Amino acid sequence: MRIPTLGVSPHLADVFKAFPETVRPLLEYHDLLLRGPSPLSVAERELIAAYVSGLNACDFCYGAHQIIAEAAGVDAVVFQQLLQNIDTAPVSDALKPIFHYVRTLTLSPARATDAQAQAIRDAGWDDRAIHDAVAVCGLFNFMNRLVEGMGVESSEAVRNDQKQRNRTISSTQYRDFGKMLGIE
Repeated sequence: MRIPTLGVSPHLADVFKAFPETVRPLLEYHDLLLRGPSPLSVAERELIAAYVSGLNACDFCYGAHQIIAEAAGVDAVVFQQLLQNIDTAPVSDALKPIFHYVRTLTLSPARATDAQAQAIRDAGWDDRAIHDAVAVCGLFNFMNRLVEGMGVESSEAVRNDQKQRNRTISSTQYRDFGKMLGIE
């Protein structure tokens, strides 16, 4: 679907500038969830964001959050391997039940089970970690649909811009992006 007022090949920035009233709280939520206190590291939360986006085939978000996760220390080889097979992917055993759970929540949410949540606890995580993983999963299912529904696409130029902007991690990274767009 294309939104004529956004042009032929819109960027997420175009969507945000066109509809700023909902962007400020959305970016604040991104910062709170992805940068605030959590048992999951920033790198782990960004990896979940990229993973969910990869499951949804949202190239724009997958690429952006892969770049951010790599800046936070995730090895580039992890992403495709995780999408292919969680159990053999080079992530810690403690993270694997989290990825199984967010996979289910993304692809068939009604099939999520108490046993999956218990497997996360059994791997050493608390309920806050479960909440944060589920919330990141939910946020990126939402963002993937916003991006895809508004016709936002990725390209080599977009990826290069994302790499330039996301070389470092900050606690206000998402709100800073909004400020850069004039949304405060």
